[in-house]
Amino acid sequence: MKIKGDWIDHPGTQRLCNTLVQGGHQALFVGGCVRNTLLGVAVADVDLATDAAPEDVTRLCEDAGLKVVPTGFDHGTVTVIAEGISHEVTTFRRDVATDGRRATVAFATDIAEDAARRDFTMNALYACPDGTVIDPLGALPDLDARRVVFVGHPADRIREDYLRILRFFRFHAHYGDPAQGLDPKAMAAIADNLDGLDRVSRERIGHEMRKLLAAPDPAPALAAMQQSGVLAHVLPGAEARTLAPLVHLEQGAPPDWLRRLVALGGQNPGQALRLSRPEHRDWQTLHDHLCDSPALVAYRLGATRARDCALIMAALTGQPLPCDLDAQIETGATATFPVKPADLMPTFTGAALGARLEQLEARFIASGFSLTRQDLLSS
Repeated sequence: MKIKGDWIDHPGTQRLCNTLVQGGHQALFVGGCVRNTLLGVAVADVDLATDAAPEDVTRLCEDAGLKVVPTGFDHGTVTVIAEGISHEVTTFRRDVATDGRRATVAFATDIAEDAARRDFTMNALYACPDGTVIDPLGALPDLDARRVVFVGHPADRIREDYLRILRFFRFHAHYGDPAQGLDPKAMAAIADNLDGLDRVSRERIGHEMRKLLAAPDPAPALAAMQQSGVLAHVLPGAEARTLAPLVHLEQGAPPDWLRRLVALGGQNPGQALRLSRPEHRDWQTLHDHLCDSPALVAYRLGATRARDCALIMAALTGQPLPCDLDAQIETGATATFPVKPADLMPTFTGAALGARLEQLEARFIASGFSLTRQDLLSS
């Protein structure tokens, strides 16, 4: 079996592969680029695995005029930039010790050892520079069936890095077949290791949750997370049942993880998921405007956020979207408060000026944005 793609044929990528091969080493594509190509999904990153030690990769590539950045040198990873394309090149590895957050690794020369330390079987697929697929663990049937299955014993993989609990649900949301459900062995191992999530930083948890909520349809995975107790562990108070109706109402609109996070609810997601200040501000703004009319939200926040609020409220309440939603949003988004501070000066100044502007704006909004400047100033 061979895979094809523009990313494989890119001159910079082939130049990097040739550099390693001509230096007497293996150069194998691995992980997401192979998995996604086989699934017909767009490839975002190109990763390679090799039997060359990182210092050898560095020497060979620099001698060939390629830029090398030691992004994870101690763990065997360097980033090689070839003709504008960034590649992560990692030496074959095997785990020596793990503590649930990070692993102590030793370099290896055997592809089977490298494959055995990966998280899911669908990520343990390799390909030669010509696209020939190498499947050391017999993972292709799992990929063909869109089964997210841990490599080896699920509990062993989870205890190596407890973040893999969330990665399991994220991968199912993006690549799994929802009709098959989730792997029962994995779910049992997750239930037995929930406390391990306490050892994972909130930053890493938040990063995974963003990716999960950005999946085309994360609802089945979130429902399984709630059933297993994982959702309550990472975001107390969240309710997964709102996700399915929200995804249905989105009707093919681009996924928005923040919109879906607001619909989930939960206690202090900014702290629980370590949202950035702008992200938390956006979350709070959406949350605070949920009960406002679409026209008012569009006036205050713009058309996109007005539609977000309407979708979330419909999902939360089980009510249909307003039949005139587009018209309401258009009305609010195009409305402009016609009174300027200069119109009220010098009669009003300072705090009194601000209060008068707020009073007039409230009348403007209450009128459905219909009152003119003259109407407001003559009142």
